[in-house]
Amino acid sequence: MSATVFATALGGPEVLEVRDVEVPDPAPGEVVVDFQAVGTNPVDHKIYSGAMGTPPDLPHRVGFEGAGVIAAVGPDTEGPYGSIAVGDEVVVFRGSGTYAASSVQPASAIVPKPAGVSWEVAAGLLLVATTAHDGLEVTAVTEGDTVVVHGGSGAVGLLVVQLARIRGARVIATARTENHDVLRGLGAEPTTYGPGLTDRLRELAPDGITAAYDAVGTDEAIDSSLGLGIDRSRIVTVAAFGRVESDGIVGIGGSDPDSARRRDAARADLLGLVEAGRLVSPVAATFPLSDVADAHRLLQASHPIGKIILLP
Repeated sequence: MSATVFATALGGPEVLEVRDVEVPDPAPGEVVVDFQAVGTNPVDHKIYSGAMGTPPDLPHRVGFEGAGVIAAVGPDTEGPYGSIAVGDEVVVFRGSGTYAASSVQPASAIVPKPAGVSWEVAAGLLLVATTAHDGLEVTAVTEGDTVVVHGGSGAVGLLVVQLARIRGARVIATARTENHDVLRGLGAEPTTYGPGLTDRLRELAPDGITAAYDAVGTDEAIDSSLGLGIDRSRIVTVAAFGRVESDGIVGIGGSDPDSARRRDAARADLLGLVEAGRLVSPVAATFPLSDVADAHRLLQASHPIGKIILLP
């Protein structure tokens, strides 16, 4: 039996329930993972609240990522990085129903966990890091670019800032004043959002800004990027999808197959950057799996910088 989190209705954290369920034997192309840590993400709540449009079937198993130990391997099963064996320490992304002590996962979601990366960091890294990487890929950010990151202190924004700096770009990032020191420590030049943002960005970069990454989804983020004259093919958003069609900017994420291929291809390299100390993914808080509703209340509120992790 495995403690597993289900959303039993559409709504807020109050609809989350932990149930004990049987873990079936894995079929070909599947493995069973005993999770040591599980990453939470805002999209998890958006799905079970119904905010994503098409509501999930209920009860809905929650979660896309985690890290743990292989407990069983289906017949004739290999992963994207080669053979998988019982006892392997792995990261799961993109999985399904990962809010669990143990669950069956597709072998395609299995990535070897580097020994130097903790369970908690590994569990919460890949959704945000691959999203950050994907946006920088489609906008072709490289040395010589000046990039504005809207929402630079959020879970995705922090990774965008670091990965853009690794590529050699200059980075300006918007955030609340209390988070500016963290951004400076990562090599970004912080500024506040709110009225006058476009003017502040022009003042910081009088020679122009060449790309924009919107990690917040506000009209202000998109309007200021357009107002700076940035090429629309180099303005990317992970949230303002209504503006993608109306303004001709780039949206990423979701089920787009090209985006999924780029994200999958980057998984091992991103974990390697963390192990090498070149990429930081802070953990803001940990909760036992049984306190998942409290974890999601914090996830939806203003909270310290970093990921919120569940410990089965």
